[in-house]
Amino acid sequence: MEEVAQVEHSGIIKDIRGNEIQVSIINKSSCASCNLKGSCSVSDIQEKIIDVFVSNPDDYSLGEGVDVYYKQSLGFRALFLGYLLPFIIMLFSMIIMVSLSDNELLAGLVSLSSLIPYYLLVYLTRNKIKKTFSFSVKKSFSYPQMSTINI
Repeated sequence: MEEVAQVEHSGIIKDIRGNEIQVSIINKSSCASCNLKGSCSVSDIQEKIIDVFVSNPDDYSLGEGVDVYYKQSLGFRALFLGYLLPFIIMLFSMIIMVSLSDNELLAGLVSLSSLIPYYLLVYLTRNKIKKTFSFSVKKSFSYPQMSTINI
């Protein structure tokens, strides 16, 4: 059986509401292995809050270290919905408008306006999309406390 590739981040539980927990993760830039990482600014590190639905929230407590993970294929799907599909829509609408009209300004405005229905559809289906892109969580035994992380 094929093993499913997963993306995993360590974090700390910040809030528990019903069957949803909020996990704070530290997002570092990809230059962590660089020899000059000491000269990087604080802007290279960001805190992100992720909402995770769990079946039994009583198993978790505030301040507890956890690992948040999701299937890597979901990352590619998010990339497609967020960047590639809007680009394709804009490109095709630009090509069609340029072939129908010699007015490049009109073609540019129409191609930008073609994204309005797309993002409206994404907004209207956000709850279904949120269920598709769900995160999972498991307890972490080796996560360092936030106060001990050196920036």
